[in-house]
Amino acid sequence: QVQLIESGGGLVQTGGSLRLSCAASGRTTSSYAMGWFRQAPGKEREFVSAISWSGRLTSYADSVKGRFTISRDNAKNTVYLQMNSLKPEDTAVYYCALVYGVTLPTRSYEYDYWGQGTQVTVSS
Repeated sequence: QVQLIESGGGLVQTGGSLRLSCAASGRTTSSYAMGWFRQAPGKEREFVSAISWSGRLTSYADSVKGRFTISRDNAKNTVYLQMNSLKPEDTAVYYCALVYGVTLPTRSYEYDYWGQGTQVTVSS
């Protein structure tokens, strides 16, 4: 079974930055896309960003374009989400996800494996 472990969440002031990491482990680790989703209390889970296996293709939600950057280090089986210029609206539990055989998935149902989530809180 593939396991995903997120880290890097925490409390930050408006305008600050955080860098989330998600490390994947399991039997097979090649040719998978990864993404980030978030869910605020009482809200639906929403897409944040995704990256293809090669790293050549990326996708961002309109709400985070220009502020967040997704990247990956396949040698470490890790995906990152650099979050800059954070706003209170970014407060949520952030989840990373993984799927094999899909180039650039942006919908929750496309993913097969999920991390446990890491809390990001942006104070006013």
